[in-house]
Amino acid sequence: MNNVERHQYIIKQIKKNGHVSVLDLCEELEVSSVTIRKDLQFLEDSGLVYRTHGGATSQNPYQTDRPVFEKEKIHEEEKQLIARAASKLIVPNDSIIIGSGTTTQFLAREMSPLGDLTVVTSALNVTMELVKHPNVEVIQLGGSVRRSSTSVTGPYANTILGNFFCSKLFLGVDGIDLDFGISTTSAQEAMLNQKMIDVAQQVIILADSSKFGRKSFGKIVDFSKIDVVISDDIPSSFREMFESMGIEAIICK
Repeated sequence: MNNVERHQYIIKQIKKNGHVSVLDLCEELEVSSVTIRKDLQFLEDSGLVYRTHGGATSQNPYQTDRPVFEKEKIHEEEKQLIARAASKLIVPNDSIIIGSGTTTQFLAREMSPLGDLTVVTSALNVTMELVKHPNVEVIQLGGSVRRSSTSVTGPYANTILGNFFCSKLFLGVDGIDLDFGISTTSAQEAMLNQKMIDVAQQVIILADSSKFGRKSFGKIVDFSKIDVVISDDIPSSFREMFESMGIEAIICK
C-alpha cells in the first residue's frame, strides 16, 4: 500500500471499531511501527483522528469541563439505565456517599429507598433530588461551589468527610483510561473524590461508555481502589483488566 491507501485503511478501521492500535496496524499492513506512527501523526495533523497511547481514536481522548446543565442532556438514556442498576445496590438503612455529576443526579432521581437512608453528598443537584424523600437524611458537604458542576470542593468538605464512614460511594467520573486511571476535569474535585474513597467501604463508578479511553486533568485514583463499574457498555480491553483485578463490571442495556 502507498501512503494514501494506508491512510484510507486506518480511517476505515477507526470508523468501524472506534480506535486502532499501532501493533495491530503493523501486522495488518506489514509495515514498521515508525511508518504507522508517522501515518497517525499525519492524520491527527489533518484533523481526522486523535492519537492515543499506542494507537488512535475517533474521539478526543481528553475530556474538558462543561456545565452540568449541558452535560445532563447528553447520553440521557444510558445514564438512566446506569442509575437504575446502581439504585438496586442500595439497601434499607444504608449510609452512602454520592459524588457530583449528571449520572449521579440521575441516580438520585431513580432512588426510591426502603427504610431509612443517610446520604452524604457534595452535589447540590443531588441534594435537591433527595430532599423530597422523608426517610432520607441528606448531609450536604460545605465549601466553595463550582458553578460548572453545582458541587462543592475544598478543605471544609474534606474535613467533614473525615467524620464519616459509609458503606458505598457512588462516583461519577469524566475519564477512564487504562494507563491514567480514573479522572475528572477539576483537580479540587479529584482531591475531594480521593477523600470520599478513603471513607467508603465500597467504591462504585458510574460512567457511560463515552468515558472509556478518555482522561481528564485531575487524576482521582488508579483501578486498585475500585470495586464496581456500572456502564451501558465497557470495551473488551477494560473488561479484561477489570476481571483480572477482581473489579465487578455491570453492563446495563
